[in-house]
Amino acid sequence: MPIAVDIDVMLARRKMSVGELADRVGITPANLAVLKNGRAKAVRFATLAALCEVLECQPGDLLRWEAEPARARLDDAASGAERRRRAVAGGP
Repeated sequence: MPIAVDIDVMLARRKMSVGELADRVGITPANLAVLKNGRAKAVRFATLAALCEVLECQPGDLLRWEAEPARARLDDAASGAERRRRAVAGGP
């Protein structure tokens, strides 16, 4: 995914644990770990705002865009085309 999450960087700068941040933000440590490790599909603005408030930072300090390698983009496009072909054909 081209969005990288740098929560661990801000945690280190603030000398704060994942557990403490989760408690202060009001989310579970498991959900914070999903976000921190880049496995989240989405983040609510309210959660992002709470993270920024507790960590005293801007959203851009926590999230950044990284370009995907061209090969990964081509593979994604090819797999999407294959899924569409199967859907139209009615097959698996």
